[in-house]
Amino acid sequence: MHWNDDGELEVLTFDLHGETFALEAIMVQEILDLLPETIVPGAMPFVGSVINFRGKVIPLADIRLAFGMEAGEATIDSRIVVIEIELQGELTLVGLRTDKVNEVTTLSRDMSEPPPSVGMKWRADYINCLVKRDGQFIILPNLQAIFSSRKEA
Repeated sequence: MHWNDDGELEVLTFDLHGETFALEAIMVQEILDLLPETIVPGAMPFVGSVINFRGKVIPLADIRLAFGMEAGEATIDSRIVVIEIELQGELTLVGLRTDKVNEVTTLSRDMSEPPPSVGMKWRADYINCLVKRDGQFIILPNLQAIFSSRKEA
């Protein structure tokens, strides 16, 4: 994560299964309405389909599955957030399925803390940090860890 000199991070917040997550805004390429998906036979459920994004075929990931959540049904608020992430030394476009996109906002490093090592329902290495805001925690996922471990699984 790239906190600026003032200890702030601009993020896009979104909901997954009743939890609020955030991605660094700089990663976000576009927010799309749901698109037709093509199922990839033999692919892992986590990245089990692809979409056409500006003429390119890109993987569509459901990080709910990485966190052990149930795959959710699409709603009127569901969106695909297209991000650019470095995977295996290469910049890669990936679509992330979300239940709802909330806002672009700024988080403060002063309000962040590492995930607890005990009592978490998710793998601690899948979370960069938790940021407390308005009495709730916003989860900043470690997409590098999620995508790397899923390749090996």
